[in-house]
Amino acid sequence: METKLHSFLNSNLLNKYLVGETTLQETQEVEHYIKSYPEAAEAYEKLQNNLEIIAKAGAVDVPKHVLNNILEELDNSNDAKVIQLVQHRKTPWYSIAASAAAVLFAASTLFLYQKNLKLNDENNVVVDEIFDLRSDIENNNAKLDQLAAELSKLNHPDARKYLINGNDRAKDLKTVAYINPVEKTSMIDVIKLPELPADQQYEIWAELQDRMVHLGILDESQRTLKQIPYLEDALALSIKIGTEGDPDNSTEVAEISLKDE
Repeated sequence: METKLHSFLNSNLLNKYLVGETTLQETQEVEHYIKSYPEAAEAYEKLQNNLEIIAKAGAVDVPKHVLNNILEELDNSNDAKVIQLVQHRKTPWYSIAASAAAVLFAASTLFLYQKNLKLNDENNVVVDEIFDLRSDIENNNAKLDQLAAELSKLNHPDARKYLINGNDRAKDLKTVAYINPVEKTSMIDVIKLPELPADQQYEIWAELQDRMVHLGILDESQRTLKQIPYLEDALALSIKIGTEGDPDNSTEVAEISLKDE
C-alpha cells in the first residue's frame, strides 16, 4: 500500500484535482486517498496553500526577487512532486476538425444553393422554350388548317385554275390564279417574278366592266398561296409593274381573261 501511496503522491492527480481537470474516476480516486491517508491529505493541503500564496504574490506589486524567493522556498519545502499548475492547453484536434467541418459544410451549402439557383434558371428557360415551341406548333397547325381549308376550296369541282405568264416585258413571270365561284374565293400562287428596281413592285389587278380594281402586291419572297379579293363580275386579271406610292402609273406585263374559260 505504501508503494501505491508513493506513486499517487508522485503523480499529477493532486495538481489536476486542485485545478479541476480530473475525470470523474480520477476525482473519486483522489478523494479516496485524501480521506484514507493523512499523507495525501497533507500534500493536498500544502498544494492549496502554495496556490494561495502564489495567487497573493501575483495580486500585489512586489519586487521580482521577493516572488522568486517565495517560489524557491516552496520548491524546497514541498516533499511531494508538484507539477506546473497552470498549463497552456493546446486546442484539441476534435475542435479543429469540427471547425473545418463547419467551414466545409458552409461552403458546400453555398455551392449547392448557387447550383440550385442556376438549375432553376435553366429550368425556367426550358419551360419558356417549351411554351414558345407549343405556341409555334399551335400557330403552324392553325396555318396548316387554314391552308387545308383553302386547298379544299380550290380542289372543289367548280374551282378554276388560271396560268398567268408574262409578256415580252417580263417573259420569266409565272403565276397561277385559283378562283372558286361557289365558295367565292380567289387566290394566287407566285411561281416566279423577275427582279425589279427597289422603287418598283408587281401589282395584281382585276378588270371590271367600267374600271380596274387593285387587288394587292405580289412578292416573290412570299412563295405561298396569297388570298386576293373575290370579284364576281371580274372580266380579267392582270399583273402590272407599278411605282410604290403611285398606283396610277403602272405598266401591264401579264393578263388572263376570266370569261373565256
